[in-house]
Amino acid sequence: MLRPRIIPSLLVHDGGLVKTVNFKNPKYVGDPINAVKIFNEKVVDELAIFDIDASVLGKEPNYKLIENLALQSRMPLCYGGGVKTVEQAQRIFGLGIEKIALSSVVSQNPDIIMEIANKVGSQSVIAVLDIKKKLLGGYEVYIHNGKKATGKDPIKFVEELQSLGVGEIIINSIDQDGVMKGYDLNLINKIREKISVPLTVLGGAGSLEDIKKVIDTHGVIGVAAGSLFVFKGKYKAVLINYPNKAEKENLFK
Repeated sequence: MLRPRIIPSLLVHDGGLVKTVNFKNPKYVGDPINAVKIFNEKVVDELAIFDIDASVLGKEPNYKLIENLALQSRMPLCYGGGVKTVEQAQRIFGLGIEKIALSSVVSQNPDIIMEIANKVGSQSVIAVLDIKKKLLGGYEVYIHNGKKATGKDPIKFVEELQSLGVGEIIINSIDQDGVMKGYDLNLINKIREKISVPLTVLGGAGSLEDIKKVIDTHGVIGVAAGSLFVFKGKYKAVLINYPNKAEKENLFK
């Protein structure tokens, strides 16, 4: 039976693991390789790793880091950051990554989804939409770490991406990022109504109850979190954590 996936989301900046708030002020929280080793021991469903420098700086993906992450990981890995071509994607898959997440390039060249999916299969191609509320209502897709507005309405854009063969969509709320006060349930509802491909939601988890609320409402869905799985307690001490078997069972009740 299919179950919701609980997915830690890790951000890489200057080679280190960081956490942001509203996509700003990255705080160093450790070494990404060590984090992967710890998550291995915690039997994580899947791990998402995003290099937040590559696209902004126009860099190639960090293939050495990707290779090291894949070699250490005993769980499915989703990687995003700097991928602009089919050739780059194929090289990354060759290193042992199961899914590639495309963000900025998807808004600039949506057809890249079809091109990569034709080579490796739709199930391995993920679109990440960083989304922000508009002042007068509605939502808009942003790129380059939330610095550049695209003018795209995510509710309409997800339908286009689905028609191009995307295998999964991750929606990431810029407004909720790192705030730890819960997911944007209104945004999730609107996107959920428009697509049939797997959906993963990110941005806002402050407790396992926040995750449970999404699962109770939407059933089989990917629920990702950053701060929740790298911080502990009200003072946000750095501690890699993940729900144990009993805690996960409670989320699915």
